[in-house]
Amino acid sequence: MAYRVRDDHKLPAAADLPNPQSTPTRTNWAALHHAYGLAKDAPETLTALLDTDQGVRTKALDNLFDILHHQGTIYEATVPTARYVSALLPDPRTKLSVGKSHRSFPGCIRADLLSWLGSVADSVTDTVDEVGQRLGFPLDDHPPAVAMREIRPLLLSAVLPYINDSDRAVREGAIAACIPLLDDVRLLHHRAALVPLVRQVLETSELWQHRERAIDALDAWGESSAGLEGQRNPFLFCDTDPLPDCTSWHSAANGTEEWPEDPPF
Repeated sequence: MAYRVRDDHKLPAAADLPNPQSTPTRTNWAALHHAYGLAKDAPETLTALLDTDQGVRTKALDNLFDILHHQGTIYEATVPTARYVSALLPDPRTKLSVGKSHRSFPGCIRADLLSWLGSVADSVTDTVDEVGQRLGFPLDDHPPAVAMREIRPLLLSAVLPYINDSDRAVREGAIAACIPLLDDVRLLHHRAALVPLVRQVLETSELWQHRERAIDALDAWGESSAGLEGQRNPFLFCDTDPLPDCTSWHSAANGTEEWPEDPPF
């Protein structure tokens, strides 16, 4: 089932996205912070995402998750990075492969970039804000989070073209990324039209993370999830992982109700 945006539900146009060729050089990255200080190295990471060498692309993707959006945190540098990644999606080179580990989701780098955008959107949902307020860290007190919430319609406009993609991994990544973006009050009207795709695509995914996301979305949106089955033991994936940090596997659906680390504000 193809989903098309109605005329009265128009989103920002692709023209509103930055030029991916100029973003790495026109942004003052040296004035922005990421997980390890000033983001002077961000341009190198961003341009390397489409490098001809798979190893270079894979390392850049790791840095995207581990440095520019470390453990779900929104840094100053995360916001222009999200705009850049959104603008990068149509590039044919995003169909190139990246190295996969036992903690990676399947698919080309475009699927991973969509998962990254979904993770970014997960970090600024109302649920995260509610938890932050209880802990004394409301998102409104963190300018990068405020800026990220503001550009959610723009991010959705970049993600939506891929919800009917012929590549199953890309299609699932796009639908999964839409779900937290539709937490925005300006975008709630898109939920009803997306429900059939959540049911038909994410509910039938081979990945339990996507099936869990489908169940959570349907429940949150007031739709029935009766009869659906996700992961019986949601900790099984981490329990059998020999690596100590279960929060860093980069394509995971975030959805946590606890801050993975102290907010940087």
